[in-house]
Amino acid sequence: MSSRLSKLDPRKLFVRTRFSYEKLPGGDSQNGSPFTVPIRFRWRNRSSGSDRCWHWPRLSLTKFVLLVAIAFLTVSLMGTGMYRRHKWREDEKKGQRELYHWEHFPRLNGFYSGIRNLVPFSDWISEQAFIKNAETNGSPTKALPKSSEPGKEPPLDPVPFNPYPDYNSYEYLQEYSPVRACYLDEEGKVDLPDIYAYPGVPQNMTDPFFGSYQELGISDGICYDRFGRLGPYGYGFSREEGGLGLSGKSESVGAEKIWSWETKVDYRNVDWAKAQQKCFQKNKIRFDKNALTEDAKKPDPEKKTVPRHAYILRTWTGYEYTDYQILTLRAMINELSLKSGGEYDVHFLVHVKDDSIPIWASDEVYQKTLEENVPEEFWGLATLWSEQQMRMYYPEPFPDNVFNHAKAPVHSVYRSAHFALQWFSQTRPEYDFYWNWEMDIRYTGHYYEFNTQIGKWAKQQPRKGIWERSARYYIPEQHGTWKNFTDMVEEEIFQGEEKPVWGPPKFENTGMLESPPETTPPTTYMADKYEWGVGEDADIIVFNPIFDPATTNWVFRDDVSGYDLGLPTPPRRVAIITVARLSKRLLDLMHTETYKMRHHMFPEMWPPSVAFHHGLKAVYVPHPVFFDRNWPLETLDNTFNHPSQPQDSVFGGGEHNQLGSSFYYNSGFSAALWRRWLGSRENNEGGTEEEEEGSGRMCLRPMLFHPIKKEMGAE
Repeated sequence: MSSRLSKLDPRKLFVRTRFSYEKLPGGDSQNGSPFTVPIRFRWRNRSSGSDRCWHWPRLSLTKFVLLVAIAFLTVSLMGTGMYRRHKWREDEKKGQRELYHWEHFPRLNGFYSGIRNLVPFSDWISEQAFIKNAETNGSPTKALPKSSEPGKEPPLDPVPFNPYPDYNSYEYLQEYSPVRACYLDEEGKVDLPDIYAYPGVPQNMTDPFFGSYQELGISDGICYDRFGRLGPYGYGFSREEGGLGLSGKSESVGAEKIWSWETKVDYRNVDWAKAQQKCFQKNKIRFDKNALTEDAKKPDPEKKTVPRHAYILRTWTGYEYTDYQILTLRAMINELSLKSGGEYDVHFLVHVKDDSIPIWASDEVYQKTLEENVPEEFWGLATLWSEQQMRMYYPEPFPDNVFNHAKAPVHSVYRSAHFALQWFSQTRPEYDFYWNWEMDIRYTGHYYEFNTQIGKWAKQQPRKGIWERSARYYIPEQHGTWKNFTDMVEEEIFQGEEKPVWGPPKFENTGMLESPPETTPPTTYMADKYEWGVGEDADIIVFNPIFDPATTNWVFRDDVSGYDLGLPTPPRRVAIITVARLSKRLLDLMHTETYKMRHHMFPEMWPPSVAFHHGLKAVYVPHPVFFDRNWPLETLDNTFNHPSQPQDSVFGGGEHNQLGSSFYYNSGFSAALWRRWLGSRENNEGGTEEEEEGSGRMCLRPMLFHPIKKEMGAE
């Protein structure tokens, strides 16, 4: 025994172990201590024939001291391990949270059905319908049909997608002036690129829960992969050819077919501002009956003019323009401005965050600041502004604030992002509509189709019940047709205690601007047959419901200034996310209310509230919104449209319900899904290898994503 102890190395008691503090669902579990010593000591008798008799070994003093030291170290080590285990369990317990109710719903995976699963739209069955049918028939619902033939070509070929009117048709030319073609270069030799869609949908692709393609008139039987959508803008070819070379590691079977029809553009030579300006000059008689074209042709007074749009991208100094962001920006300019014959002008409204830079005092300083903060190909599209500039344009005071929850100055961009937009609309008054667009929005579909169709749809909406309909999410599977939804909301109005909005509301105040006379209803609410407002352009179009903040615990509901504190806070409305289309009429009212009346509200509350106060036409557009979980429809409707108490509102304490959606300010699912579509591996799922071995790269229907704070593909 003594000889064995003498050979024992105490250092071997310190055994290094590997321990994973984060377990993955379905992975191997380590139930033992986080500090494990996998050595078992077996004490044996010196005599093999006396198992029942045990004697203390004879030890020298030195060996005895060594044994005591070893025992002490062992006990200390075990005690330390027990303490660490106890502390780890306590810390883990503190970090745990109770799962939200929606996290218990089954996950939806049809988004990831790839292009090898493409079927004609007439043969497509949504994931939700597949699951419902399987449950009804008692069949298993875990597996969806999935191709697993690596290298197999998609069953359908991509085709150019063209949502524009036939500008050369007899019908178009009877109503409008001719559209003259635009180009990417001044010589008119570089044609505008097309984008490509697949004429089908992957089998069991997930359906949206909110909104409707059919109702808005957006193509729903097609899908876009990353090559057809972004390839022509530089994704699909190398930097040496003038592209961005992002597709090298991507699954790409069949992607090369688009180059059978498409010519690669050398974007190193493109000046988007010059191309946009030249396009407008060639086509300005379409927008102004008093204009002359470059060849001195006069417009036909009998022809209709086309509205002009400013598409404003809200960016700032220090913003990082990634390659993926640049692809999106090129798509916007090409699809909205150039291919439409100048209907849109794309602008970069750049916030100069350093107030000490006098951009208003020096052209040299202005240009230097611009060139240091915007990619060269977009220099001519940028307009700079600063908070200091807005302090001069809209000077203090803005008195009688109800509650400044943000604890920020009134001119901070956080509280007054609308100041710069109002200022821009006054310095550039030639547009009919101004789109306030954020840099962290992405769209898989075609921009012109989306913007045009939602504008047309909003124009045809009657004013009767419009504020009430716009306060609710439209769930087609629950509400049926839009007509059924309209009737349901009308019934809720009659059953409720609130009076329907009908023209400018009356409320106590000590100073308000006069509302435009045309906003006075031509008849009573009951007498109207859903006629007033049909054919009238919307003054504000938003992408989340327009709700009454007084009925919620939305955190900024009381950031109201300039109204008499001795009277009740004026009624107001909110649409989360400042993304919107605003009319010149609305922006003029917002501007005048600000500088003349010193009225002010939080940015997401100000435009809808001004529209509300002055009886303008406001519309929440029911664009398709997807969820990562299979919500029961009644639960979805009750949660989002009928919360039992204010603190449960999905625009307040219940905002966690939005985490799994494809469009909200705090959505977590949207960015992960967007990156998966780009070819990235997310949460140990997706990526090139999985796409190649499975059903191929993703092909999504038109979908609006927000927020996208980080982008990556197959890298």
